[in-house]
Order: sequence, then C-alpha cells, then structure tokens
Amino acid sequence: MSSSSTTLAPELAVSEWFNTPTPLTLAGLRGRPVFLHTFQVLCPGCVTEAIPQVQRIERIFARTDLQIIGIHTVFEHHAAMSPVTLRAFLHEYRLRSPVGVDLAEAGSDIPATMRRFGLRGTPSSVLIGRDGSILHHAFGVEDDIAVGARIATALSARVPEIEPATVSGQDRECANGLCEIPSSSKHVS
Repeated sequence: MSSSSTTLAPELAVSEWFNTPTPLTLAGLRGRPVFLHTFQVLCPGCVTEAIPQVQRIERIFARTDLQIIGIHTVFEHHAAMSPVTLRAFLHEYRLRSPVGVDLAEAGSDIPATMRRFGLRGTPSSVLIGRDGSILHHAFGVEDDIAVGARIATALSARVPEIEPATVSGQDRECANGLCEIPSSSKHVS
C-alpha cells in the first residue's frame, strides 16, 4: 500500500549515524532528491527484499545527486538490534549509504522518525523531492521498475531556488553546508 502527498517531509530524529562523517538533515539536503528507507536487521522482508533493492538503487543511481538514507527503526527486539549489531550488518551487507538509528523516545514504543513520517512498519520507503516535499510513501517493497521510475522523475525535477538562511535578523548566504554573511553586509572595523 502506498500514498502520495505534497507536504514537506518532517526532519529526521537520529541518535547515531553510520557511513557518514557528519550527521545529515533533510533541511541540509534541500535541493537534492532523497530516498529514505527504513529497516530492521531482524526483519525478514528487509533482509531478503528491501536491502537488496537498496543495493541496486545505490549502484544504479551512484552518479546522480540522489541521497539515499537508511533509518534503522527498531520497534521490537531492542536488545538484539543494538548499534554494534547494526555496524556488523552494514559491513556484511555492504551498504554504503548513510544509515541513522531512529531515536527512541521515552514513553513511546514507536521511534521518533517512524512516528513523524507515519510509517506502519518495516520495510518502508519515502521519496522526497528536491523541494523537500514527500513525493511517495510506501509500506513494503515495491517493484524495482516503479521505484526506479519515481526516482528518475525526482532526479529530473528542476532544482528549486533555495532562500538564504536568516539568523538573528542578518542575511546569510549558504552553500555546501557553510553560511556566510554577504560581503555587502559585513562591517569593517
């Protein structure tokens, strides 16, 4: 079952990252399409179908600006699916894309990112457009050709103009993760 929406994707809530030197945010990735997939290392459908599909997506779209992000979203067997287990899993299955551990929240059995995106279980996937909107949301594994077509459509979309960030009333120009006050606004002392 799947659904489409034109709402902005909520931000990720991650307690630990793997396969990336710095934490990722959807806000920081604005301008790039994002394929977000959720999984658990003890989920049979994740291991036999979803992870191999993600490996194919990594290989086929390697030379594009598609950002693939895995979210290890544990809602059962918590003790068995620790970060140590996840690290070994990522090594054994040779997943290269960044993977975050979904944030467990006190008082909730549902991890934060899973709850924010309204995911029903694992495996699930969300395709986010260059403008940060949710293009497609699916529970289960969809056919490769359908996923590939959606990703290709997202990649072909025009890159939106992203407004510079404003902090404390000062305009800043941001590019490549760095923000700088425009030279015309800098004060000389």
